[in-house]
Order: sequence, then structure tokens, then C-alpha cells
Amino acid sequence: MRTKLLGCIMVVFLSAATLAYAKDVASDWDHNVNFSAYKTYSWMKVNTPNDIWDKRTTEKVDAVLAAKGWHKVEQGGDVGITAMGTTAQKQTYYTYYNGFGPRWGWRSRGWGGFGTATTTESTYTEGSLVIEMFDGKTNDLIWRGTATDTLSGKPEKNEKKLNKVVEKMFEEFPPVSSST
Repeated sequence: MRTKLLGCIMVVFLSAATLAYAKDVASDWDHNVNFSAYKTYSWMKVNTPNDIWDKRTTEKVDAVLAAKGWHKVEQGGDVGITAMGTTAQKQTYYTYYNGFGPRWGWRSRGWGGFGTATTTESTYTEGSLVIEMFDGKTNDLIWRGTATDTLSGKPEKNEKKLNKVVEKMFEEFPPVSSST
């Protein structure tokens, strides 16, 4: 019974820790830029961990921008786009307590009981994606989206995560600038 209880507690802590590493997506832009003036884009550079992810990233961004009314051209677009994806191994620590610690209350006469704490280290892979847009004439940075998420060992799950973070990144795109 005690082992089952500890197992349940461990599952709850691991689930909570997994939620703590949920995706983080943000975007920022130059508020003085009139995004309604841009209609075309060209890819300048894509650099992710491998060619498969280069293709997946560009295909997803292409689909999202097409839905927003933007058109991809091979060269000379109103906007130049870059994408950079990285992965990193991260560690987290979990501490589990079992047994009994201090006793307090009306029956307490100080410390009583015994307890142990066990700390374990867990390694996970974190992926980051940065997409930047530059004005095609001035090469000034006009928009930047970032996403960070814990990656799975299964490529199909990671592809779903990529799709979700790119959609969220471009959710309010094109931004309404103060100059419009």
C-alpha cells in the first residue's frame, strides 16, 4: 500500500514537472513598421538540426504565411526570413520524501519519527526555434518569433509540436503597427 502511494505521488510530481517545461512562444516586432506594405517573402537561411527539420519548418511557415495572404518568391521578396532551430540537453532534479518528519501539535514533544528524502536527476531535450523577418530593402529586423519546448523521443510528436508553436507564433500576424 505504501509503495503504491509513493508511486502515485511520484507520478503527480513528474506530471507537474513536465507541465513546468511546457512550450513558451513569443513574438515581437518593430512597432514603427507598416506590415500591410509587405506581400511577398523569400527565405534567406534555414538552420535546424538537420535537413528534414529544415524542410518541415519552411513548409509550416509557408503554409501559415499563405493563409495570411503572403506569397513566397524565390528571391527579392518584400521580406527576407531566417529560421534557426537548436536542441540542448537539460537537467532537472526531483526530490521525493517518504516516512514521517517532525511532529507538531498538542501531542508533540519535539521531533519524532524518521523520514528520508531521495533526489534524482532527470535529463530531457529542449528545442528552440527562432524565426526572424527582415525588410527586403533595408535588411532591418522587423519581426521576431521564438519558441521553446521539451522534445519527445518520437519525431511525429515533435512535428506536431513544431506545427503548434509556429501557428501560435504567427497567431496575431501581421501585427498592427502604430504607423498603420
